[in-house]
Amino acid sequence: MKRRNFIHSTGIAALAAGVSRAAETTEHATLADHTVRDIEFKEVRFHWPRLVGKNARLDVHGQHHRLTVAIVHTDRGATGWGSGWRPDAGIVDLVKGRRLSDLIDPASGILNPQLHFLDFALHDLAGIILDQPVYQMLGAKGPKENRLYSGMIYFDELEPPDHPSGLDKVIENCAWDLDYGYRQLKVKIGRSGKWYPHDKGLATDIEIVKRIQETFQDRGVEILVDANDAYSVDDAIAFLKGIEGVPLFWFEEPFREDREKTKQLRDWMHANGREKTLVADGEANPDPAFCLELAQEHILDAVLHDTQSYGFSAWRKLMPKLIACDTFASPHAWGDRFKTNYTAHLAAGLGNCCTIEGVTCESEDVDFGDYPLKDGKITVSDAPGFGMKLRV
Repeated sequence: MKRRNFIHSTGIAALAAGVSRAAETTEHATLADHTVRDIEFKEVRFHWPRLVGKNARLDVHGQHHRLTVAIVHTDRGATGWGSGWRPDAGIVDLVKGRRLSDLIDPASGILNPQLHFLDFALHDLAGIILDQPVYQMLGAKGPKENRLYSGMIYFDELEPPDHPSGLDKVIENCAWDLDYGYRQLKVKIGRSGKWYPHDKGLATDIEIVKRIQETFQDRGVEILVDANDAYSVDDAIAFLKGIEGVPLFWFEEPFREDREKTKQLRDWMHANGREKTLVADGEANPDPAFCLELAQEHILDAVLHDTQSYGFSAWRKLMPKLIACDTFASPHAWGDRFKTNYTAHLAAGLGNCCTIEGVTCESEDVDFGDYPLKDGKITVSDAPGFGMKLRV
């Protein structure tokens, strides 16, 4: 769902009504003592450690980026912030002057969907006021340390276009990520979909995954693959046959979510020694209701809706449903370190996250806080809120 379209479609009036109803629900004294004085937006800079190339659907992802953050100030001097976007001015005006307890309930999250643009900022602010990290506010039901995979292994053999570096560049990038502390690597596949002739692309997918396993198995590497919806069922099965003997943690987005196709692939996997490999989906333009159906029917093993576009509070509501049907979660966090850290709080707060997407970032404008990565695991910050600080 596109965030701005969602805000426009629900209407500003709904926010006023929703906040009014929220005032009638359980209040949290310390939050009720704070009123929103101002909301501001800033652009922060960040960059990845290397140029990130193509995937099955998109061209070069680049290296240097900017992100909008929302900053909420209260009348008592408290400030919280997080990734967000600029909504209609009228919505911002309606939030100003409201008690914080009208906007967020620590037990469940934001109290109106139109506050989606402030989801992270309000959680950060509530944690700061309550003097607790967000994961504790969520219940601290999961481990503080969770597996973290590098989501940055793309089709880097194709760059630069005038002098392609070849598959050795992909191996070099894998080595860098392992040296950094990762043990899981998510390898982009689906070359047959756009950038290569079909058969050559599929063969190259098979070749690079086998090379990564052969090169790094002594370092304890664990491979995940992501086809970004570029495969057919036949492609997916041919790929799995081609990498026979290579363990896979999961197979992400082989094709668009489809009940019969996913069941066909999963049944083949279970009949051919791949029952330990998770089928993961629900990242790109998902239908959350349909993905939940697939989870409840035990066709999908892991759900991947994006931490931000789907929503932090939405994940708080979804996770118990996934736990009830014995389905893992791994909220999509590609793009920036902010989402990796937010997801670490979901994992530690709610449990049930089989792994977290790691996005290595550096920034002059942000202190990403205390989230150490060691031996393939990230430890969540114990600082109040999300524990990250703005430098701008």
